Amino acid sequence: MRIDIITVVPGILEGPFSHSILKRAEDKGLAKVRVHNLRDYGIGKQQSVDDYAFGGGAGMVMMIEPIASCIAGLKKERSYDEVIYMTPDGESFDQSMANALSLKENLIILCGHYKGVDERIREHFVTREISIGDYVLSGGELAAAVVTDAVIRLIPGVLNDETSALTDSFQDGLLAPPVYTRPADYQGWKVPEVLLSGHAANIEAWRFEQSVRRTQERRPALLAKRYKGDNTKNG
Repeated sequence: MRIDIITVVPGILEGPFSHSILKRAEDKGLAKVRVHNLRDYGIGKQQSVDDYAFGGGAGMVMMIEPIASCIAGLKKERSYDEVIYMTPDGESFDQSMANALSLKENLIILCGHYKGVDERIREHFVTREISIGDYVLSGGELAAAVVTDAVIRLIPGVLNDETSALTDSFQDGLLAPPVYTRPADYQGWKVPEVLLSGHAANIEAWRFEQSVRRTQERRPALLAKRYKGDNTKNG
Protein backbone atom coordinates (compact mmCIF):
# COMPACT_ATOMS: atom_id res chain seq x y z
CA MET A 1 0.00 0.00 0.00
CA ARG A 2 1.06 3.57 -0.68
CA ILE A 3 -0.48 6.60 1.02
CA ASP A 4 0.33 10.10 -0.21
CA ILE A 5 -0.58 12.88 2.21
CA ILE A 6 -0.94 16.47 1.02
CA THR A 7 -0.43 19.14 3.69
CA VAL A 8 0.68 22.72 4.24
CA VAL A 9 2.53 21.78 7.45
CA PRO A 10 4.46 18.55 6.73
CA GLY A 11 6.49 18.86 9.93
CA ILE A 12 3.48 17.76 11.99
CA LEU A 13 3.62 14.33 10.34
CA GLU A 14 7.33 13.65 10.79
CA GLY A 15 6.92 11.97 14.18
CA PRO A 16 4.02 9.55 13.62
CA PHE A 17 5.56 7.95 10.54
CA SER A 18 9.12 7.53 11.77
CA HIS A 19 8.43 5.25 14.72
CA SER A 20 6.66 2.10 15.85
CA ILE A 21 4.32 0.09 13.64
CA LEU A 22 4.24 2.52 10.71
CA LYS A 23 8.03 2.57 10.49
CA ARG A 24 8.09 -1.22 10.74
CA ALA A 25 5.58 -1.51 7.89
CA GLU A 26 7.78 0.60 5.64
CA ASP A 27 10.93 -1.28 6.62
CA LYS A 28 9.19 -4.53 5.66
CA GLY A 29 8.15 -3.07 2.32
CA LEU A 30 4.47 -3.53 3.15
CA ALA A 31 3.46 0.13 3.15
CA LYS A 32 4.85 3.44 2.05
CA VAL A 33 3.75 6.85 3.31
CA ARG A 34 4.85 9.99 1.51
CA VAL A 35 4.11 13.50 2.75
CA HIS A 36 3.88 16.28 0.16
CA ASN A 37 4.31 19.95 1.03
CA LEU A 38 1.53 21.81 -0.76
CA ARG A 39 3.66 24.96 -0.81
CA ASP A 40 5.86 23.29 -3.40
CA TYR A 41 2.89 23.81 -5.72
CA GLY A 42 2.07 27.30 -4.42
CA ILE A 43 1.30 30.34 -6.55
CA GLY A 44 3.86 33.09 -7.23
CA LYS A 45 7.05 34.00 -5.43
CA GLN A 46 5.35 33.61 -2.07
CA GLN A 47 4.18 30.10 -2.98
CA SER A 48 0.70 31.03 -1.79
CA VAL A 49 -1.74 28.22 -1.07
CA ASP A 50 -4.64 30.21 0.40
CA ASP A 51 -6.68 33.33 -0.33
CA TYR A 52 -9.66 35.29 0.97
CA ALA A 53 -13.10 33.77 0.54
CA PHE A 54 -15.38 35.18 -2.13
CA GLY A 55 -18.29 36.90 -0.42
CA GLY A 56 -16.22 37.87 2.59
CA GLY A 57 -16.06 36.31 6.03
CA ALA A 58 -13.36 35.39 8.51
CA GLY A 59 -10.54 33.01 7.66
CA MET A 60 -8.65 31.99 4.56
CA VAL A 61 -9.50 29.27 2.05
CA MET A 62 -7.09 26.78 0.47
CA MET A 63 -6.84 27.57 -3.25
CA ILE A 64 -7.81 25.15 -5.97
CA GLU A 65 -4.71 25.50 -8.19
CA PRO A 66 -1.98 24.19 -5.83
CA ILE A 67 -4.10 21.22 -4.76
CA ALA A 68 -5.13 20.37 -8.32
CA SER A 69 -1.50 20.55 -9.47
CA CYS A 70 -0.30 18.28 -6.66
CA ILE A 71 -3.02 15.67 -7.24
CA ALA A 72 -2.46 15.76 -11.00
CA GLY A 73 1.28 15.22 -10.50
CA LEU A 74 0.67 12.21 -8.26
CA LYS A 75 -1.84 10.70 -10.67
CA LYS A 76 0.72 10.84 -13.47
CA GLU A 77 2.84 8.37 -11.49
CA ARG A 78 0.13 5.86 -10.50
CA SER A 79 -3.61 5.33 -10.22
CA TYR A 80 -5.36 5.89 -6.91
CA ASP A 81 -8.27 4.03 -5.36
CA GLU A 82 -9.43 7.02 -3.31
CA VAL A 83 -8.70 10.72 -2.89
CA ILE A 84 -9.68 11.34 0.72
CA TYR A 85 -10.33 14.73 2.27
CA MET A 86 -10.10 14.98 6.06
CA THR A 87 -12.92 17.25 7.21
CA PRO A 88 -15.16 17.51 10.31
CA ASP A 89 -18.28 17.18 8.15
CA GLY A 90 -17.12 13.97 6.49
CA GLU A 91 -18.22 10.38 7.01
CA SER A 92 -17.39 9.14 10.52
CA PHE A 93 -14.30 6.96 10.54
CA ASP A 94 -14.72 3.56 12.18
CA GLN A 95 -13.17 0.10 12.19
CA SER A 96 -15.21 -1.18 9.27
CA MET A 97 -13.98 1.72 7.15
CA ALA A 98 -10.40 1.04 8.23
CA ASN A 99 -10.86 -2.59 7.19
CA ALA A 100 -12.16 -1.56 3.77
CA LEU A 101 -9.39 0.97 3.16
CA SER A 102 -6.71 -1.55 4.16
CA LEU A 103 -7.64 -3.55 1.06
CA LYS A 104 -6.83 -0.63 -1.25
CA GLU A 105 -3.52 -0.18 -3.00
CA ASN A 106 -2.97 3.57 -3.36
CA LEU A 107 -4.59 6.41 -1.41
CA ILE A 108 -4.27 10.19 -1.41
CA ILE A 109 -5.20 12.01 1.80
CA LEU A 110 -5.72 15.76 1.59
CA CYS A 111 -5.40 17.62 4.89
CA GLY A 112 -7.69 20.59 5.29
CA HIS A 113 -6.45 23.81 6.87
CA TYR A 114 -7.65 27.34 7.57
CA LYS A 115 -11.40 27.49 6.73
CA GLY A 116 -11.12 24.49 4.42
CA VAL A 117 -10.58 23.96 0.71
CA ASP A 118 -12.19 25.55 -2.32
CA GLU A 119 -15.44 23.60 -2.79
CA ARG A 120 -14.49 22.74 -6.36
CA ILE A 121 -11.76 20.47 -5.01
CA ARG A 122 -14.40 18.52 -3.11
CA GLU A 123 -16.67 18.39 -6.13
CA HIS A 124 -14.16 17.32 -8.77
CA PHE A 125 -11.16 15.65 -7.10
CA VAL A 126 -12.19 14.16 -3.78
CA THR A 127 -13.80 10.72 -3.82
CA ARG A 128 -14.33 10.31 -0.08
CA GLU A 129 -14.60 12.67 2.87
CA ILE A 130 -13.71 11.38 6.34
CA SER A 131 -14.02 12.77 9.86
CA ILE A 132 -12.47 11.28 12.99
CA GLY A 133 -14.97 13.00 15.29
CA ASP A 134 -17.40 15.83 15.87
CA TYR A 135 -14.82 18.45 16.75
CA VAL A 136 -12.49 20.81 14.91
CA LEU A 137 -8.69 20.54 14.79
CA SER A 138 -6.25 23.18 13.57
CA GLY A 139 -5.73 21.08 10.45
CA GLY A 140 -6.30 17.63 9.02
CA GLU A 141 -2.77 16.35 9.67
CA LEU A 142 -3.44 14.62 12.98
CA ALA A 143 -6.64 13.13 11.58
CA ALA A 144 -4.73 11.85 8.55
CA ALA A 145 -2.19 10.24 10.87
CA VAL A 146 -4.99 8.50 12.78
CA VAL A 147 -6.52 7.09 9.60
CA THR A 148 -3.12 6.03 8.25
CA ASP A 149 -2.19 4.23 11.46
CA ALA A 150 -5.56 2.45 11.73
CA VAL A 151 -5.38 1.29 8.11
CA ILE A 152 -1.75 0.21 7.83
CA ARG A 153 -1.76 -1.89 11.00
CA LEU A 154 -4.40 -4.10 9.35
CA ILE A 155 -2.16 -5.04 6.42
CA PRO A 156 -1.08 -8.69 6.77
CA GLY A 157 2.49 -8.92 8.04
CA VAL A 158 2.63 -5.47 9.65
CA LEU A 159 1.91 -6.73 13.16
CA ASN A 160 4.16 -9.43 14.56
CA ASP A 161 1.06 -11.38 15.59
CA GLU A 162 -1.37 -11.18 12.67
CA THR A 163 -4.27 -12.34 14.85
CA SER A 164 -3.85 -9.31 17.12
CA ALA A 165 -5.74 -6.93 14.83
CA LEU A 166 -8.58 -9.43 14.50
CA THR A 167 -9.23 -9.29 18.25
CA ASP A 168 -9.19 -5.50 18.54
CA SER A 169 -12.18 -3.58 19.83
CA PHE A 170 -14.89 -3.02 17.21
CA GLN A 171 -13.74 -5.80 14.86
CA ASP A 172 -16.73 -7.94 15.88
CA GLY A 173 -18.96 -5.07 16.97
CA LEU A 174 -17.89 -5.38 20.60
CA LEU A 175 -15.30 -3.75 22.83
CA ALA A 176 -12.29 -5.88 23.67
CA PRO A 177 -12.35 -7.80 26.97
CA PRO A 178 -10.00 -7.05 29.90
CA VAL A 179 -6.44 -8.35 29.54
CA TYR A 180 -3.91 -9.33 32.21
CA THR A 181 -0.25 -10.34 32.44
CA ARG A 182 2.28 -11.35 35.12
CA PRO A 183 2.24 -11.37 38.07
CA ALA A 184 -0.96 -13.34 38.65
CA ASP A 185 -1.27 -11.78 42.11
CA TYR A 186 -0.20 -8.20 42.79
CA GLN A 187 -0.83 -6.96 46.33
CA GLY A 188 -3.90 -9.17 46.53
CA TRP A 189 -5.27 -8.07 43.14
CA LYS A 190 -5.64 -11.38 41.37
CA VAL A 191 -6.06 -12.37 37.74
CA PRO A 192 -9.38 -14.20 37.11
CA GLU A 193 -8.88 -17.92 37.68
CA VAL A 194 -10.33 -18.87 34.30
CA LEU A 195 -7.41 -17.20 32.51
CA LEU A 196 -4.97 -19.38 34.44
CA SER A 197 -6.90 -22.58 33.85
CA GLY A 198 -5.50 -23.43 30.41
CA HIS A 199 -9.02 -24.39 29.29
CA ALA A 200 -9.28 -22.69 25.88
CA ALA A 201 -13.07 -23.00 25.49
CA ASN A 202 -13.77 -21.60 28.94
CA ILE A 203 -11.33 -18.75 28.36
CA GLU A 204 -12.98 -17.81 25.06
CA ALA A 205 -16.43 -17.97 26.65
CA TRP A 206 -15.26 -15.73 29.49
CA ARG A 207 -13.72 -13.23 27.07
CA PHE A 208 -16.90 -13.06 25.01
CA GLU A 209 -18.99 -12.54 28.13
CA GLN A 210 -16.68 -9.78 29.29
CA SER A 211 -16.76 -8.12 25.86
CA VAL A 212 -20.55 -8.08 25.88
CA ARG A 213 -20.66 -6.76 29.44
CA ARG A 214 -18.10 -4.03 28.77
CA THR A 215 -19.86 -2.97 25.58
CA GLN A 216 -23.22 -2.85 27.38
CA GLU A 217 -21.75 -0.68 30.13
CA ARG A 218 -19.67 1.68 27.99
CA ARG A 219 -21.07 1.66 24.45
CA PRO A 220 -24.62 0.23 24.53
CA ALA A 221 -25.35 1.62 21.05
CA LEU A 222 -22.73 -0.75 19.62
CA LEU A 223 -24.43 -3.71 21.21
CA ALA A 224 -27.83 -2.64 19.90
CA LYS A 225 -26.36 -2.30 16.41
CA ARG A 226 -24.69 -5.72 16.60
CA TYR A 227 -27.91 -7.54 17.51
CA LYS A 228 -30.27 -5.48 15.41
CA GLY A 229 -30.34 -8.09 12.65
CA ASP A 230 -31.15 -10.91 15.05
CA ASN A 231 -33.95 -8.91 16.65
CA THR A 232 -35.42 -8.18 13.23
CA LYS A 233 -35.38 -11.86 12.28
CA ASN A 234 -37.08 -12.80 15.55
CA GLY A 235 -39.86 -10.32 14.89
